[in-house]
Amino acid sequence: MLRRLHPDQPGSFAFTPDNQAWAEAQITKYPEGRQASAIIPLLWRAQEQEGWLTRAAIEHVAGMLDMAYIRALEVATFYFMFQLQPVGSVAHIQICGTTSCMICGAEDLIAVCREKIAPQPFQLSADGKFSWEEVECLGACTNAPMAQIGKDYYEDLTADGFAKLLDEMAAGKVPVPGPQNGRFSSEPLGGVTVLKDYTGEAQNGSVALATRIGDTLKRIDGPEVPLVTPWQGRPADAKASQKTVKAKEPKPAADKPVDTTGVSKQEAQAKSKAKPEAKGAKGAAPDPDIGTKPEMLTEAKGAADDLKLIKGVGPKLEKLLNSLGVFHFWQVASWGADEVAWVDENLEGFRGRVSRDDWVAQAKILADGGETEFSKRQ
Repeated sequence: MLRRLHPDQPGSFAFTPDNQAWAEAQITKYPEGRQASAIIPLLWRAQEQEGWLTRAAIEHVAGMLDMAYIRALEVATFYFMFQLQPVGSVAHIQICGTTSCMICGAEDLIAVCREKIAPQPFQLSADGKFSWEEVECLGACTNAPMAQIGKDYYEDLTADGFAKLLDEMAAGKVPVPGPQNGRFSSEPLGGVTVLKDYTGEAQNGSVALATRIGDTLKRIDGPEVPLVTPWQGRPADAKASQKTVKAKEPKPAADKPVDTTGVSKQEAQAKSKAKPEAKGAKGAAPDPDIGTKPEMLTEAKGAADDLKLIKGVGPKLEKLLNSLGVFHFWQVASWGADEVAWVDENLEGFRGRVSRDDWVAQAKILADGGETEFSKRQ
């Protein structure tokens, strides 16, 4: 299927503050230089925020990840999870029309969509609340026919029951997702034969979780779910305050054939001739607006600590820290978010190391005379 951007596009896009913090936290999952790996979650969050994926949103995400526009567009047009045109403000209905669902009544569900929403796929309903499309197999064959609405499956549907679901959604209600015929999950229609102890709950785990956190029809704009970065052991908003990721000007779409590596000549030239003033580049001038400079020492108080016991600090970086006025573990342990942001920005050639390796947590242990897993190996 040919997928193109909608002809009517908004002029700009920006994440909400909470979604911006979430997006920046996702980027920290990947090594420096590999931030493009976050493209799918960031595009998805942009779609969650706006309802559909606009050109401005695609370009904004590309800028955050230092990607060429065309690379981000390739992802957005390849995956059918991304809606490239406006969809219903309440819900976009995806009816599975593949074999099992077709045999069990998917065509009846599509007829309901044509009657209650719009005659054609992707047309908005008269009130703008709903849109629909037929999709390929969604993998819930045992519970056919079914539809994906928002992020949830509504299964074991009938035409009358499905029409009632749409009426409830139009009235502002959120019907409980999952099987609509009383089934707990995907057990045989004749009754449970195994795992009987797990079917005494009112809902299965997936449905119960979606209902509890309100992550069903509602689109996420940030505050609904905890903004955490468990891979770093700290809240994402705190992480974001340490070092704000600013959207970079992405590379323009390539206009020359790609080589055997899949990288265009234009992109290769852009990488080889990267401007030194680009934020985060080695040799770039520090940004004076980021963070607060910690109180530094002109010399060590007594014997200087071996800062190389902190994971991520080598001889060269230790020398750089000493030149800045950092000689002791207790100094690093005292840094707050603003101080970490400043040091991260001013470690020329090693930017982001403080946050990446969580120096503060390590330094607190070392300052108290303890050992970290890393220091034990030294």
